[in-house]
Order: sequence, then structure tokens, then C-alpha cells
Amino acid sequence: MPKFITQRWHGLHMVLSMCFSLILIALLSIYRWEYGVMGLTLFFFIALMLVRAERVFRQEFSQYVLTLSKRVKGATQEAIDHLPVGILLYDRERRIEWHNPFVRHMIQKEELIGTSLDELLPVLKSAEKKEEEPFTVEIGDRTFEVIHRRKERLYYFRDVTELARLQERYEQERVVIGLMHLDNFDEAGQGMNDQERTLLLTEVTGAISRWALKHDISLRRYDTDRFLLILEQRGLNQLMKSRFDILDEVREKTRQNKIPITLSIGLAVTGDTMIERTQNAQAALDIALARGGDQAAVHNGERIVFFGGKTNAVEKRTRVRARVISHALGNLIRDSERVLIMGHTEPDMDALGAAIGVLRAVRQNDRTGYIVLDEDDHNPGIERLLEAIEKHDYLRERIVTPERALQMVNDTTLVILVDTHKPSLAIEPRLLDRAERVVVIDHHRRGEEFVRDPVLVYLEPYASSTCELVTELLQYQKDRTVMDTLEATALFAGIVVDTKSFAFRSGSRTFEAASFLRQHGADLAMVQTLLKEDLDRFVKRAEIVKNTEVVYDKIAIATGEEGERYDQILIAQSADTLLNMHGIRAAFVVCERDDGKVAISARSQGDINVQVVMEEMGGGGHLTNAAVQLENVTISEARERLLKILEKVHEEGSDAE
Repeated sequence: MPKFITQRWHGLHMVLSMCFSLILIALLSIYRWEYGVMGLTLFFFIALMLVRAERVFRQEFSQYVLTLSKRVKGATQEAIDHLPVGILLYDRERRIEWHNPFVRHMIQKEELIGTSLDELLPVLKSAEKKEEEPFTVEIGDRTFEVIHRRKERLYYFRDVTELARLQERYEQERVVIGLMHLDNFDEAGQGMNDQERTLLLTEVTGAISRWALKHDISLRRYDTDRFLLILEQRGLNQLMKSRFDILDEVREKTRQNKIPITLSIGLAVTGDTMIERTQNAQAALDIALARGGDQAAVHNGERIVFFGGKTNAVEKRTRVRARVISHALGNLIRDSERVLIMGHTEPDMDALGAAIGVLRAVRQNDRTGYIVLDEDDHNPGIERLLEAIEKHDYLRERIVTPERALQMVNDTTLVILVDTHKPSLAIEPRLLDRAERVVVIDHHRRGEEFVRDPVLVYLEPYASSTCELVTELLQYQKDRTVMDTLEATALFAGIVVDTKSFAFRSGSRTFEAASFLRQHGADLAMVQTLLKEDLDRFVKRAEIVKNTEVVYDKIAIATGEEGERYDQILIAQSADTLLNMHGIRAAFVVCERDDGKVAISARSQGDINVQVVMEEMGGGGHLTNAAVQLENVTISEARERLLKILEKVHEEGSDAE
């Protein structure tokens, strides 16, 4: 019995009381011994009663404790047997040692003791996290939350099926806002009378209405060529599974027209309010349009997923936008103390040529401009142009290093980014963060990453090159453009390189820009000199092409030698060479670059969207021209990743088909 209980009888207070009683009896017996005998008899009687009472208490207390222990043990066992939580113990070999009845009902098997846990519930090991955090698994048609205590070799299971179903229902019923745009309805309707335009619009809207009804989409047209879409997440999942087949359907229905009609769709799942969700949908639509249209952009919070993009952007028929952008650019330049012009890392002829063209616009507006260039990180293809710049009286003084440019930037500095819109690809991304005003001039299809809050954006994916865009801007500056031979030749060379000598992506405005440059002194002989190739580079390109494998009877994949390093332009040229081979519809070249990254250059003839493939690997580009750079991978690993993506795209019959 515990000491604190026995002290109830044998405590100091009882000892003092008994001693005091004996003293009183002794004093009483001095005066009358009869009273002393009576008192002593009474004392012994009381002591006997106390001893008996203590024995009875001990027996009753022990019986109570035993009964309570049995009740607690029984209640515990009852709780373990009927607790709505599964408990499972396993040994060092992960064999089941003990479990409560909940586990037996959960697995629906009678004999579990001694069974291998990994064989019985393999889903545990695959879903388990390294940290002791709850995770969910599917067992049969039920969903369970699992907590694993490794030290005790113990699993807890809690049935969360109803919660999972409620959460799934919530996810499936989330409202999705979408905006749809007929990209080129006005251009497609040119040359038609009102009746033909109405029939064309009716045919297209009829196809869109049937598609909306099929996927339970609330469709409302709020302009001739614009629609509002309201649907649920489950409907969006169906659209993504079908890879937005409405894009192909509308294009095929109008293929007989001189200019087929294409759709651009922007959808947004995220946003705390309907206003935010609508704004995200508009942003997604803007990106789809900036990438050339004929595609759907889905903003799901984590990233923007693209579908479609099978056709090249339709070349604009007017120069109004170029004139407006040119005037706005001139105003920004005149409002600036100095202008810093920057291209992408390892700039090519298009980036440097465009920078030189923008510098000409800065000079025409009587402001000081500089081209940011890292002399230790440039493309070998521009070495001859750099040598010509070193001999130029004016341009050689306008080349600054990124470190010098960072010192020059202030509140009155204008930064112009050419031939890229991704800050991570800029020569010096910190310039974009420090500058109050940034202008973007680019011809690549817009990706997820973009410059934060630019004051002016001239992004036209229909253009052959950034040099073409800059040439058009120069035509609308306030004064008559006067260019020297090197400036005009650099812009012309940029167009020649990006169009493969006017063989690809060359529209009427491409030739108009080339004609303008030729009129202003572009030297064709100098262009050939700037673009001449060394014999060693030709031999290295031939070595890459030699290691080529053809998959799906039309896709060529070439790899560089392990341990051998190649510059980016050589990798791109190898892809161009493969594309010229008979029967090859797309080409991918995988090589290690000088900086240790593994680069993949992709080219196609238009029926295979290499941009989608490269975006899956973290890169980007155009429908026919794309690339990606990968870190911490080998050439063979990058090639395997590429093959898996090509296999996935091929099996899904998606845009790569």
C-alpha cells in the first residue's frame, strides 16, 4: 500500500494522540487507581478497534484497486478493439507482430500476424515520406491517413474517405474562368462580302457552341471574336485530356480559306475572388496571343500549361503597331539620361545586331547609349562582328561590361532588353531589378517567365528575328534614319542568321526590312565575311551529325561525344544540318556546352512543335526553333529524358504529331 495512505493510520498525529492518552491515564491513576484501570482498558479497546479498522480498510482498498485496474484494463482493451483508428506493430523484418481489429477490417483479411508488411501493403512504402508526417494512401475503395512512428515500429491508420471525397468534390467543382479569342477573324474575312463573313462566323461559332455543350461549359459571346467561358474543374480536366481538340477542329473547318481561323484560349483556376480569377484568365490569354495564338494557356497557380500552337503566327497586315511602338520608344529614350541595351547570355548575331540597331535609335534621339556585353561570355558566331566593332570609331566606345553597367544604372536610366524576355537569360539580370524602366523587344513566343512590370513590350512572334523588329522601329523614328555600313550590315546579318538565309520564317515584312537595310548601306559581302565558318567547326559539326539516331521514322536525335564540349551556335548549326536531311521532320542535338551545361537544340519543319517538347524540359522557343539548357545531368541522361517526352507526346497524339 502506498506510504501516503498508511500514514492515515500511522501518522505523527496518531502517535502523539496515543501518547497523550497514556499520559492522561497515568496522571489519573495517581489520584484514583480505579479510574486509571478503566482508562487503560478503554485505551486498549480503542487501539484494538483502530487496528481492525485499518485491516478492513486495507482489504477494501486493495479490492477497490484491483477492481479499478480490471475496469481500466477492460476499458483500454475495449477502446483498442473498437477505436476508429488502426494500430499496427511490425518487427525489424517489417513483418506484422500485432494489430487491432480495425486493421483486419481495413485489409479484409483474417490472418495477418507474421505477414510481410511490404507485400501486404506495398502502397505504404511508395507513399511514405522521410519525415514522420501524415500521408494518405488508397486501400481498396477507402482512403486512409497514415502516421508512421519508426522508433516504435508502429503505424496508425485513420479512415478519411469521406473527407477525401469531399475534398475531391470541392476540387472538381471549382469554378474556372476562361476567355476565348478568334485570332485572325478580320484577316480571314478580307475579300468576303457580308453574307460570306456571316456564314463563316456562324460555322465557327456553331463548332464552338457544340464543343461547349459537350464539356458542360457556359459560353457567352461578348464581342464578334471574343467569348467568355465558365466551367468547373472537372470540365477543364476533360479539356486538358483531349488537349483542347477544338483548336484543331476550328482550324480544319476553315482550312479551305486563304487564311484559316485559329483560336486562342486563356483559362484560370486560381484566384481568391472571381475578379482575380478573371484577371488571371486574361493574363493567360495575353500570353497565348503573345506566343502566336492557335493555342490554349491554362493558369493553374503553379505554372502556365500550354496546349496547341501547331501553326505559325499570322503576319500582321498593318504597320500601325510598329509605328506606335516606335514613337513610344522614342519618347522613353528622350526622357532618359542614358540607355543600356542588353541581350541574352552568349549573344548571337540577332541579339548583337538588334542591340546595335537600338543604339542607332538612341543616337537619333540625342541620348547616350551603351551595349552591355560580357567579352568572356559570347557566342563564337559573333567574333568577326566584334572584331569589326573594335575597328569602328563610335561603336567600340559604346560596349560596356555588366559590372560597369551596374554602376551606371540609376532612376533616369532606361534598360532595353532585346532578343529575350526572360530575366534569367539576360546578360546581367540585376540590371532589370535595379532599373526603374525596362523595355522588351523580342520575337520569341512568350513563356511563363517574363520581365517584371516593363514600361513597353514589343513582342511579336510572327517576326523572323529581333533585327527585323528593330529595323521596322528605326523606320518610324522622328528623323530620317541615317545608318553607317556596319550598323546596317549587323542588322542584315541578324536577319540572315535567324531565317537561314531567308529559307525559314521569312514573311513579306522580312524582305521589306532587308530591303530597307540594303538601301541604307548593308554590305552583302561583309555579311558573308561575318558569317564565314572555320574548317575546325565544320569538322566538329560533322562529328555530331555522325552520331545520329532516327526515331519514329522522322525525328533525328544526335549527341556529342562524352567529355567533349561544344559552343551553342555549333549545336544549333548541327540541328539545322540534320533538318536538311531527306525524311527528317524534326531534329534534336544534345551536347555539353563550354560552361558544363547540357544543351539541346531543336528544329522542325512546322508539323512538329519542338517548342512544346523543349518547354517540358524547362526551355522554350518557337514552333520550329527551340532549345533548353540543363544543369547537373549527363548527355545520356538528357537524351533519355528527351526520348521519354517524345514517347509521351507520340503516344498521346498531341501537338508533336
